[in-house]
This record gives sequence, C-alpha cells and structure tokens, in this order.
Amino acid sequence: MLLALVLALCAGLLLAGPVQAAGPYVDARQYPTPAAGHERFLAAERALERGFDDVCGDTFCEGQYYNIWAMRLRCSVHSGSGVLASCIWTFAGSDTRVRGDGRFDVDQGAFACALPIVAGTRLEDVLRAWEAAPARGAIHVPVPGMPGSVYEALTDYL
Repeated sequence: MLLALVLALCAGLLLAGPVQAAGPYVDARQYPTPAAGHERFLAAERALERGFDDVCGDTFCEGQYYNIWAMRLRCSVHSGSGVLASCIWTFAGSDTRVRGDGRFDVDQGAFACALPIVAGTRLEDVLRAWEAAPARGAIHVPVPGMPGSVYEALTDYL
C-alpha cells in the first residue's frame, strides 16, 4: 500500500512539473498553436532577413564585420492574451585575415538586438504589419508597439 502511494505521488510530481515550469509565456512560433504559429512567424522572420540582406552591405556591414548574418528572431508572447513580452534578434559576424605564416587571425562577434516593444503590443498586430509590407520591405515598415521600424531599432546595436 505504501509503495503504491509513493509511486502515485512520484508520478503526480512528474506530470505536474512541466506544467508548473512552463509559465504563461511561449515562443511566438508556438502561438496560438505550434502548427499555426511556426509557419506564420517563420515567414515574417524570412521577410525581415531578406530586408536585412538588402541593406547590410551599405549600412551595418561596413564596419568591423563585413559579413554580418541574421541568426534568429525570437519573440515571447503571453499564451492567453497574445501580448508580446519581448523580441530579440541575434546576429553574428566575423573578420578573417591570413597571416604571413599561413595561419589565420579571426575576429568574431555576436549581437543580441532587443526590439523596443511597448507593453501591451499584440503579436497579431506586429505580424500583420510585417506581412503587409512589400516582399523585401518588412524591415522598413513602422511596427505597432515600436517607435519605428526594425531597421531603426537595429541601428542601436549593429
């Protein structure tokens, strides 16, 4: 009897653990459901990446790192309300030089660019703005809940 009680208690804790640890916020790719959120957010991220690639050579990629690559855009969203908590877009770049002895000097950098999302901004509104932009223009459109465009936000980081 005691063994059955202990096993039931352990099983209950195992089942309850992930639910308690999950919290109210999820990755935007999982909102409103994993199937619906993933494809939609990925399409918006790809549009932003295309826009970044278009402007990089004349702006962000003229400095220390000439080959900056957009790595991943992530946003956290409240699973019940659809309100964004924050968004961060990561980038990586490098500069590689051949030394006289045949070895390389490598300077590498990583950037985590937090987008200035105003409290109360809904993911749906942000996605609609990016989706309504021309094919390579999502990076330049004013974003609801931000003081400007993603391009303008990136100038503070890159």
